[in-house]
Amino acid sequence: MPETMQPETAFHSLRGAATLAILSADLDEKTALAQTAALRWQERRLSLRSPLDPPLPDRPGRPAKPELVPPKAVEKRSLHTLPGRIALLHALAHIELNAVDLALDIVARFATEPVPHSFFDGWMKVAYEEAKHFRLVRNRLRVLGADYGDMPAHDGLWQAAHSTKNDLTARLAVVPLILEARGLDVTPSLQEKMRETGDIESADVLKVIYEDEKGHVAVGAKWFRFLCAREKRDPARAFQELVRANFRGQLKAPFNDVARAEAGLTPSFYRSLSSKNNSSV
Repeated sequence: MPETMQPETAFHSLRGAATLAILSADLDEKTALAQTAALRWQERRLSLRSPLDPPLPDRPGRPAKPELVPPKAVEKRSLHTLPGRIALLHALAHIELNAVDLALDIVARFATEPVPHSFFDGWMKVAYEEAKHFRLVRNRLRVLGADYGDMPAHDGLWQAAHSTKNDLTARLAVVPLILEARGLDVTPSLQEKMRETGDIESADVLKVIYEDEKGHVAVGAKWFRFLCAREKRDPARAFQELVRANFRGQLKAPFNDVARAEAGLTPSFYRSLSSKNNSSV
């Protein structure tokens, strides 16, 4: 990981740093804190937790905009227009911002779990890359004459994840293995559509995100299987049980079976949870 800016905020541990980043409503500070914490943890300059750590909030810090609305209230527009591409990038920026906080939350919330330190290595790498993604998308929005916060956004991602705040195995099932895996399904076609419109720069941003997200799903699958093995549970069956208990609705096909399998998420996990049994994209 390259060096990043050093926020002035002091922290005493990885859990403390992750919590301060979650709390921050300044998005430049949030992403800088996330990346600085990841670097310091990678260099083993932080302890895992400290009695001085601030309490973890129920909700992450956010600026006044965007307005949060129900998912169905977010307008969909054609990617063949500039407003449509801006709308897609705005939605993607919102997803990536939530992904920063969710990666930090799994570190801070589960810092007392009996897991190896390499668990936290993996999730802080995810947090670092999600912060990079948010900045890439926001910078692209600015080039196109817009900014994050200009449009309404929905709160479904954080709500879906927060329902699993007391169960690490369920959190892994819902966040990386459903929400992030969905990105593997839809991003290749979005890249192609961006290229068709001539927006090569936005397509290139989507390519960076797609390649990194494969690794994020792999981190989730690795630790989900680890916890299932420790509990002597069949991973595919446990995934299905946890999804039915903690996730509303059915999983949406088509699935990118190849990218999912490369990340350790085979069809035996998710096919039976889908309303359609479509082939891979």
